[in-house]
Amino acid sequence: MRLGLALGYWGRGPSPGHLPLAREAERLGYDSVWTAESWGSDAFTPLTWIAAHTSRIRLGTAVAQMAARPPTTTAMHALTLDHLSGGRVLLGLGLSGPQVVEGWYGRPFPSSPLTATREYVDVVRQVLRRAAPVELDGRFHTHPYRGPGATGLGRPLKPITHPLRPGGLPVLLGAEGPKNVAQTTRIADGWLPLYWSPTRPEVYGPALAGGLRDGFMVAPLVQVRLCDDVAEGLLPVKTMLGFYIGGMGHATRNFHADLMARMGYEEEARRIQHLFLQGRREEAVRAVPDAFADEISLVGPRERIAERLELWREGPVTDLLALAPDVPTLRALAELNS
Repeated sequence: MRLGLALGYWGRGPSPGHLPLAREAERLGYDSVWTAESWGSDAFTPLTWIAAHTSRIRLGTAVAQMAARPPTTTAMHALTLDHLSGGRVLLGLGLSGPQVVEGWYGRPFPSSPLTATREYVDVVRQVLRRAAPVELDGRFHTHPYRGPGATGLGRPLKPITHPLRPGGLPVLLGAEGPKNVAQTTRIADGWLPLYWSPTRPEVYGPALAGGLRDGFMVAPLVQVRLCDDVAEGLLPVKTMLGFYIGGMGHATRNFHADLMARMGYEEEARRIQHLFLQGRREEAVRAVPDAFADEISLVGPRERIAERLELWREGPVTDLLALAPDVPTLRALAELNS
């Protein structure tokens, strides 16, 4: 099982600790470093900065939001960074939810998310492989554009820049629902689970039961914290869950809350939503069960993390992307996984 460092997205501004953590991860033998985006910092610019200060570690987006850019633009970003970094890019994509797609990006949330995702990946792969001009007569993505207001003058184009890797670079998808996960195993090179429980693989649907093709990446994001007090160490995990379950989506359509419900915590998920949407955020965080926060993270003394890490190795996980806030945790995880 390879290790990755997940840095997430910025809060008020860039963290001065991110670059030192990325360089330390590379020194410790971590395979990859990942950045994200929501409605603030973007995913690609911090990776470019990290690429300029590292030489080996792979560079992943977990995730670049599809609504933020047309698929050709996303492919251009990945193609450019792949050249600048010497072929180190892992392109992680995600659809996000209606709250972000419509509220932030000002675009309609697709009526068929699976179709929209499939078409987006198709166009991205066409650009990154440069085998022929990009063409797709899709429901959500059409190249050349032929919809309302089209001049009729558009023609299929190939990227001017030749790909560094003729077969394209790895494309991974963030997916939560069973149908989305199943499609991901068919059309992508890897899957980025947001909440992964090593004891409940059945939650993600039958797509994993029959085994995965060789080279397919299963790369969950996992909060890791080396500490003496487990309850205290779980607080950042619960804070994250309170925000995502309670606030990252509408009360009637929140993919994160739905996943928590499928994992056996439906009543708790709805209570967290209720409290958060009432503005009672501290209560929402306290309502997150310690058991749920614990099973999707690696928290506690070194011996406890070592014991629980074995569960992650036994399943389909190929890459553990650690949300590790400090160097001692980063080092301990590298030593335990060696």
